[in-house]
Amino acid sequence: MRFGVLGALEVWSADGETVAAGGPQLRALLAMLLLNVGRTVGVRRLVEGLYGPQAPSGAAHALQSQVSRLRRRLGAAGETGELLQHGPAGYRLLVDPDDVDVHRFERLAGEGRHVLAAEDHAGAARLLGEALGLWRGPALADVIDAPFAGEQAARLEELRISVLEDLVEARLARGEHRDLAAELPESVAAHPLRERLRGQLMRALYGSGRKAEALQVFEEARRTLAEELGVDPSPELGGVHVAVLRAGSSPPEAAGGGVPAQFTSFVGRDGDLERVRALLGERRLVTLTGPGGVGKTRLAIEAAGRERDEVRFVDLAPLADGAAAPQALINALGLREAGLVPALSGPLDPVERLIAGLADRRVLLVLDNCEHVAAEVAALARRLLAACRDLRILVTSRERLGITGETLHSVPPLPLDGGAPEALGHPAVRLFADRAAAVRPGFLIDDANVDAVLRLCRALDGLPLAIELAAARMRSLTLEEVEARLDDRFRLLSRGDRSAVPRHRTLRSVVGWSWDLLSRPEQALAARLTVFSGGAPLHAAARVCGPSEGEVVELLADLVDKSLVEAGGGRYRMLETVREFCAERLADDGERERLRAAHAAYFLESARAAEPHLRGPDQLEWLDRLDAERGNFHAALHWAAGADPVLGLRLLAALSWQGQLRGLPGERAAVAAGLLMTVGDEPPAGLEEEYTLCLAHAAAADNVHDRRLRDHLERLADRRLRYPFLRVLRFMVNGPCHADGEVPADPWSRAFTRLESGVKSLLAGERDTAEEAFRAALEGFRGTGDRWGVLTALEQLAGFADGPGFAALMAEAIDLAGRLGAVEDLTRLLVRNADGLADAGRLLAARAEYERAIEFARRAGTPETRAGAQRGLADVARLRGDLPAARELYDRALRGCGRASMGGALTRWRILIGLGRIAEAEQDVGQARLRYRQALAAARAYGDRPAAADSAEALAAVAAFNAAGR
Repeated sequence: MRFGVLGALEVWSADGETVAAGGPQLRALLAMLLLNVGRTVGVRRLVEGLYGPQAPSGAAHALQSQVSRLRRRLGAAGETGELLQHGPAGYRLLVDPDDVDVHRFERLAGEGRHVLAAEDHAGAARLLGEALGLWRGPALADVIDAPFAGEQAARLEELRISVLEDLVEARLARGEHRDLAAELPESVAAHPLRERLRGQLMRALYGSGRKAEALQVFEEARRTLAEELGVDPSPELGGVHVAVLRAGSSPPEAAGGGVPAQFTSFVGRDGDLERVRALLGERRLVTLTGPGGVGKTRLAIEAAGRERDEVRFVDLAPLADGAAAPQALINALGLREAGLVPALSGPLDPVERLIAGLADRRVLLVLDNCEHVAAEVAALARRLLAACRDLRILVTSRERLGITGETLHSVPPLPLDGGAPEALGHPAVRLFADRAAAVRPGFLIDDANVDAVLRLCRALDGLPLAIELAAARMRSLTLEEVEARLDDRFRLLSRGDRSAVPRHRTLRSVVGWSWDLLSRPEQALAARLTVFSGGAPLHAAARVCGPSEGEVVELLADLVDKSLVEAGGGRYRMLETVREFCAERLADDGERERLRAAHAAYFLESARAAEPHLRGPDQLEWLDRLDAERGNFHAALHWAAGADPVLGLRLLAALSWQGQLRGLPGERAAVAAGLLMTVGDEPPAGLEEEYTLCLAHAAAADNVHDRRLRDHLERLADRRLRYPFLRVLRFMVNGPCHADGEVPADPWSRAFTRLESGVKSLLAGERDTAEEAFRAALEGFRGTGDRWGVLTALEQLAGFADGPGFAALMAEAIDLAGRLGAVEDLTRLLVRNADGLADAGRLLAARAEYERAIEFARRAGTPETRAGAQRGLADVARLRGDLPAARELYDRALRGCGRASMGGALTRWRILIGLGRIAEAEQDVGQARLRYRQALAAARAYGDRPAAADSAEALAAVAAFNAAGR
């Protein structure tokens, strides 16, 4: 016999026939017993569940009557009365839990979540889908008026929605974005306050290429939450919003989590694709080799896009120096650096940052275009693979890396065996047909033209890029004209560089032929566009390349039509092979330096225009704009370091606040060091602030500049500073400083001055004055719209609050950190919030918050903040009495926390106190005294005791031990 409560109550016999369960009271009784199957339910609980707390007299006798009737019905259905047993404590229904849909549902849901956590997304989708398939309607639908039923139905509905969200998560991981984008709106409408569902709908829409609709879902959520609950979206939903805002036109999840979306279909590489996927399942380092234009990048993207693990795509083509490869990976992985000031205590090792960020993380790194930095990439890959056991790397290069464990797959040209009868099935011919039809709608290959297409593809050696370039000419030429011109061009170029490999010569011939078919204005623009790194928006292309925006618009459209330039997301970019060829033409024209100067001047102007907005209400929008031009800023800085150091100093300074908000010291350290070598030991006239900021950036990688930096900050102690980050830097290194005692004119500077004043008062022990100053700073930063300032002031004010006040301040600060994408700040705030929960005795909530912090610290690649969260988990385990687990967590945290910074000292301090508490609980007096004294010594070694409350507590504990003579 089987039973169902997930819908109207149903009973089915062994042969599947429906069994009548009786009237409302009998059905309600059976439902209560089914919800507690196998467990004894007391008489009083049954009576209250059927009749309410104010049960009428005689309710107990009525219950006995209902039980007797239920026994008879179960017996009539072929079961004996032994199914329903009576004992001193009450009644118990003896049924296999798997024969009751609600218990089967809960079992499948638990198994599905376990499998989902193990990243078996297909298995999770199957189990969770089966669980949800048991629902026939609202739970307890026909007994919902019974007193017990409302609470139980609400509990089951909550569980159902939670399982639905888990199922959606599994399906998103499997790439079912389009299906979910169609299905989820109905669920969101039914549950408008479920933020996880909203976030999943946003991800599904974005993964389907519907970014604008995804952003609209967030705005609807913000409005609904404000109207219904008076709250803002959670940090999790805010994080999805920020991720969608920052993303370009390439949906990361739709294309495998960071893999660029493609504009054309994938043709002719099915065998190679299966081979590469098989290799990725067996090997940790796979390198795709072959000549330029053979399709290595596209094959890598297609293979990576089918992976279930997290995928990160890194294009190394823009790198001029292999030493920059680690930083490129840091950027692709979204590993935020700690900021400039902590680095003053020692150099930042980007490889160690990568290792920390990839530890315990299942990631496939796709490193594209590695041939010009192969030696450095080989060394980097060796270190990462040795340190990160769940990491895999897929490389594309014209040559192998040449390290142990590397598996090679040579990507051949598209095959062209056989003659015309088989030609229609050739991948090369199908590729030409597909691309030609894109520019000439209705183009088909038939018996009349198949020979010409086959000859053309053979002349191009089956190279995909060459075939695509030839097909693009079908927009303005006939097939016969394309074939004739190509044949002439190859004869002309047949006596080229004989030392080059044949296919490289062929590719160069094809690109050269395509170049020669451009008009002179088109050639000029194509050459000038190569000054950009990572593409350019239209306005930038027009300003730098000229002659006028109108002409550039027309010429860009022509270059897009001819497949020399790709357009997407409001940007124009070139394939790297085409870019290299066109860049050579720019060098021939002698224009390179002029254009580099114009490029750098344009992006200096852009950085200066953006800088004030980074402290206002449009902060996130302008950060996204600057993020989109990261490659161009990098290129401009590198050029200026050698050619125009004054411009370089100004550009670095203009970008300094963006660097503070995004945590980018390592990315600009090398160029800062180069600028210093060019400029010398003293700043150019009028550039004292810019020079000091350059010293700060160089200090992020080389602490030899620490003394010089501190000296220059001291020189600026009495100046009203133009650059906000220089004020922050001076404040953090030299302490609060008020220039001339004047109140600053601009609102942001006034707010920051109040922040400095609050810290000064706090250090002097004037808590009331400090709190007042922090509140004024908060009000000022809110007025400007600077989320960083608001977050900083909130964090300071949280130190003056407790209970609900502390929780409210921390909730807002956590939300702001999520919106800013400041993962390290978010981790620190989560730990602090969890500490507050633990202090309030809410240990389960604290544990969940510490676990969230550990996940964010893992993403950020910050072992120090991760150690702080592990320390918190250890505290929870200790307070719950699990001393072995606490000791293991403390030991793990102790290995990960640093000694040089205040944060590391505080974490180490609290770990040692926790170990002392364990020793004390185990009555190991000597070990307890040792740990407490180590904690005090660790604090004194840093120069300050990090936490007065813990200090007093530890001192009291040591004193108590000493007083007891132990």
